[in-house]
Amino acid sequence: MAAYGNFCILMWNFLANIVQNLTYELMKNHTILLISILFLSLSTTVSSQSKVTANKVGSRIDISIDNKLFTQYIFSEDEKYPLFFPVNGPSGFSVTSMRNSLYPHHSSLFFGCDRVNGGNYWQQGLERGQILTLRAEILESGEDKVVIENECIWTRPGAMSPIRDFRTITVSSPSPEVYQIDFDITLEMLMDVKIEKTNHSFFSGRMAPDLAVTGGGSMVNAEGDEGEKGDEGTFGKRSPWMDYFGTRNGKTEGMAIMQHPTNKWYPSPWFTRDYGFFSPTPMYWPEDEKAGTTFKKGDTLKLRYRVLVHGGNTEEAGIKEAFTEYSKE
Repeated sequence: MAAYGNFCILMWNFLANIVQNLTYELMKNHTILLISILFLSLSTTVSSQSKVTANKVGSRIDISIDNKLFTQYIFSEDEKYPLFFPVNGPSGFSVTSMRNSLYPHHSSLFFGCDRVNGGNYWQQGLERGQILTLRAEILESGEDKVVIENECIWTRPGAMSPIRDFRTITVSSPSPEVYQIDFDITLEMLMDVKIEKTNHSFFSGRMAPDLAVTGGGSMVNAEGDEGEKGDEGTFGKRSPWMDYFGTRNGKTEGMAIMQHPTNKWYPSPWFTRDYGFFSPTPMYWPEDEKAGTTFKKGDTLKLRYRVLVHGGNTEEAGIKEAFTEYSKE
């Protein structure tokens, strides 16, 4: 009887060891499986983030997304002001245009201003005024964004410089069909400054002809107004953002410009044209047309803009939702 009891105990211990080993192996395999799934998920997330790089070449900075040229930030002494061109959409073609015979002062995507203390920092003719780069540096490159710092002086022959500005440009790609430019600028007044009433002021974009309204494209603001003219048009109306898009070669794409809610005059009224120009332009609608817009020496003006170059139309690109997120930043 004692022998039978010992046999039962041995069998019990044997079976217990088998169960214990099986449990251990199952747990080990389960852990390995979980780790593998986690690693795969992490790898997919990392790989889905676009790689954004910048390379300074002379008087320009080339910016690429996943090894494809997105835009060049050009600050040559031969240009009126620094500008972005091309600004390539998901199709690989620029959504903006670089000047033409009728409007040679429309240079793709840029920041400038006319009628500043008698100078013209917008239209052609460098002797009338020019925004010159003092410093352009790449601060970040190679991961999910590029960050550039640019310092500029507003100058013209025979006159003191009225303004110095400091720009921070951040380029990223929130999704495969959306390329983003954050353009933050601080203007420092080096003397008392008066800007007379002008339709040529501040951040502006000029679309490629085949994306313009006159080329079959669409221009729409946050309130749903479309085109330039009429009661349902966008000209002169205040709006947080404007989107311009069209279809070419079977691909719909466009570019939206957003004003941050912290901007002075927000939301500025828009100067729009069906031929492809659009700009939030406070200087065309000053409170006092005779007095214009004035600043004291030492004043600073901080402005923030976001540009979304996107595939699809306004709704498909989620411009409304993108602005809601931007407004919280």
